[in-house]
Amino acid sequence: MGEARTGQAGAQRPTRAFIGSFTSAGGRGVLVAEADPERGALHITGTSDAVTDPSFLALDGNLLYAVSETEEGAVAVFDVSGPEPRPLGAPVPVDAAGPTHLAVTAGHVLTANYTSGSVTSLPRAADGALGPVAGQLRHEGSGPVADRQEGPHAHQVVTDPGGRWVLAVDLGTDSVTVSALDPATGALRPHGATALRPGTGPRHLVFHPAGTHAYVLNELEPTLTVCRWDGGTGVLTPLGETRVVPEGAPGPSYPSEVVAAPDGRFLWAAVRGDDTLAVLALDAAGDTARLVASVPCGGHWPRDLTLDPSGRHLYAANERSGDVTWFTVDPDTGLPERAGSVPAPAASCVVLG
Repeated sequence: MGEARTGQAGAQRPTRAFIGSFTSAGGRGVLVAEADPERGALHITGTSDAVTDPSFLALDGNLLYAVSETEEGAVAVFDVSGPEPRPLGAPVPVDAAGPTHLAVTAGHVLTANYTSGSVTSLPRAADGALGPVAGQLRHEGSGPVADRQEGPHAHQVVTDPGGRWVLAVDLGTDSVTVSALDPATGALRPHGATALRPGTGPRHLVFHPAGTHAYVLNELEPTLTVCRWDGGTGVLTPLGETRVVPEGAPGPSYPSEVVAAPDGRFLWAAVRGDDTLAVLALDAAGDTARLVASVPCGGHWPRDLTLDPSGRHLYAANERSGDVTWFTVDPDTGLPERAGSVPAPAASCVVLG
């Protein structure tokens, strides 16, 4: 318009990175990079512009799924077992416009379709190939910000830590919807919706590693909504809000992505406009978040943020400066220190694997 987890010394370190970019803005499509597991450095090994505007990616083994964020809307599959991404067949339509996010779960790929305000499911074959749309759930409603919330705008779709529920974050309706996916048919059954403060424009969420909370990052106001999550009942309950920019920050501020430390001590949020990374400390229970620092993102317009599984390295996809910058994270303070960058024109997201 992703999911990540500091402090687990035994966590497996990724050796690859995959970068999505907007081809319509001069991007190279899907980029594959080697990732230094100790230093976090990236080295581009190959690219593919076979798909228009692959703005968000999801990795499953050696298969990489990419949305095509276009008016027609589609999902493409790449074989990434080699140094360059290799397309597997033609992109499959999602029967919706402007897909911005996707998730792989229960034999299906789910897409959040911003322009259409819907979530769709596509079945996956044993070889990873996608079939035609099997289910679609259309959101309804609007919000008070006339030029951004004239209707529903699904921005992210994720499954909960237990794998039972599908959550979709809707910027246009100030809500998070919960549904259940039928793995046999691909149908999406509505379960409930949580209303957030009108006009905040929720964009993405991340779960606490314990699975007891979810943290919703808002785009239209630079805030984070802390929520309790009940995986048994599928109910999301807002507890409070925290600003992700300091009081008096010049702005404008458009938060984009939030990631959580694997030990549940910190959150990091990317903020476009301010071009910062917010560092937030969580209390022991996960009920409150406190802004403790705001550091430069290393570029301009950080659209995506990814944390490696060990929590040692943080990656920012800076769309307008055309680079991916990596940071080394202090495990005690949570503060990220810039360590390097690699050119990636019109970068939109980073996935590690």
